[in-house]
Amino acid sequence: MSPTAVTTPLRDYRGRFAPSPSGPLHFGSLVAAVGSFLDAKANQGKWLVRIEDIDTTRVVKNADSDILHTLQAYALNWDEPVVYQTQRLDLYQDVTQTLLKQNLIYACRCTRKQIKAIGGIYQGHCKSLNHDKTTGALRLTQQYPTTHFSDLIQGDINVNKALAVEDYLIKRSDGLFAYQLVVVIDDIDQGINRIVRGADLIEPTARQISLFKQLNSPTPEFAHLPLAVAEPGFKLSKQNYAPAISKQNPKPALISAFEFLGLPISTDLIDLNIEQLIAWGVKNFSLKQVPKVPEIQISQHPTHQAVQFTHLSK
Repeated sequence: MSPTAVTTPLRDYRGRFAPSPSGPLHFGSLVAAVGSFLDAKANQGKWLVRIEDIDTTRVVKNADSDILHTLQAYALNWDEPVVYQTQRLDLYQDVTQTLLKQNLIYACRCTRKQIKAIGGIYQGHCKSLNHDKTTGALRLTQQYPTTHFSDLIQGDINVNKALAVEDYLIKRSDGLFAYQLVVVIDDIDQGINRIVRGADLIEPTARQISLFKQLNSPTPEFAHLPLAVAEPGFKLSKQNYAPAISKQNPKPALISAFEFLGLPISTDLIDLNIEQLIAWGVKNFSLKQVPKVPEIQISQHPTHQAVQFTHLSK
């Protein structure tokens, strides 16, 4: 896989946008939604929406419906029924049971504080201690460490070797399945073959590639879009109270997202309605045009038309 591969349409393309319902969509999440949607449609593919609500401690009431209404306001219409992770617990448990039968999972009693004290990377302390697997956290024995992969936007990615070989959590001590497990199971189950998302998820991608191999499934292509940041290293996010994008007046933010993604925008676009704008975006989008940087700084909130972008190099 290489960045030049984007010149050839992906056969039977299946992509997705997978927000967590922890708050309304902001400009950063709009960029991820628009980028993944345009890439899917430019490849005559399917675009799915998955609500990643597996971490129930972060779920905000009615945020899922607000997110879906926002996507509709921007004419980002999904092709199959929306999937919720909390409705798929049996699937995750079945995969976990299979891994248990293969003796690839062990219980861990180490706390975050203990792991942080030794440098932040788990060293396999509990692997031979035979803790009870019915309670507490579960870790997966890493059999396919990934230290390098090619990204369709960011190019060659090298991963910290110590992190690549780490036995990581697949079930938390509070009983919740871990994101790293469920996201891969979902992508396999839904037949996702290209994942377009934000560059904040580059590091977890190595682990996910390893799990695709562990579960004997094809690895999707990955394309990580630049993050929208208020200042270097400070991404727009729900956690830092990034403002919600407008559902009532979506055109300015959508045009700003187009510009962020490298599309050749012009002042004429403001005269198009939202459906025409999306059609224009599909016609003009290419991953090759997306800036090959991990972050782009925005100088003001992009619900306004005058938005300045500053590309931040690797």
